[in-house]
Amino acid sequence: MLSLLKATSTTKEAEAEAEEVKWETRPGGMLVQKRDETAIAATTTAAASDLRVRVSYGALRFHISIDSRATFGDLKKLVAGESGLEPGDQILEFRGKERGNGEFLDRCGIKHRSKVILTENPHSKERRLVQMRLHAKIQAADRAISDVAVVVDSLADQVCAIEKSIENGNKVAEVQMTTLVELLMRQAVKLDAITAQGDASAKKILQGKRIQKCVETLDMLKVSNTKAKRPVATTKWETFGAPLAEPHWDFLDTL
Repeated sequence: MLSLLKATSTTKEAEAEAEEVKWETRPGGMLVQKRDETAIAATTTAAASDLRVRVSYGALRFHISIDSRATFGDLKKLVAGESGLEPGDQILEFRGKERGNGEFLDRCGIKHRSKVILTENPHSKERRLVQMRLHAKIQAADRAISDVAVVVDSLADQVCAIEKSIENGNKVAEVQMTTLVELLMRQAVKLDAITAQGDASAKKILQGKRIQKCVETLDMLKVSNTKAKRPVATTKWETFGAPLAEPHWDFLDTL
């Protein structure tokens, strides 16, 4: 009975050991015991070293220091700081083949001072050119709106001056207000011809409202101007002293 119990115990221990053993299939199809990832990490940590990778980007040459266990995706992040290209805009080639972000440097044969070719993704390059042209248009529109704003500032000051003059009871020449309206409308036409986007669009709307307000103010001032008193021309007379008394003549009898 005792021997039977020992045999049963031995069988259970063997089964437990068998359950702990895990297997994996190698690329060649060979079934081998699965490696302990913890042990592998401890081993590779000691074996890992920094690589100094040479990167060629057109006429630009620079070096990147990186862990040998890193991926090409990690390398792209470091390359972005030197090249100015975002990781998504980069194409990294090694040994004449484009490398994916998930490929490991050491497994692809990257060694110390290995050379990697960097090129810009054609689609991202085209997209960047479109963005540059769009940015240039936005800047041009912003400058044009700023030029209109400077003129509107000057015209608005003149409207304020006329408004104060009429409030003080002075009559303003009708042609002066008519001219201001025409000048404001010219700026409105310039503003309408500007194609604006983003912040420039908000500035365009603001200047349009300013022009409209000035024109409306002038229309109201025209009505008030008709009620204003006309300036009265006064002449200052110079006064002199009282006239001299007429001389008294004595008439003598003549013989």
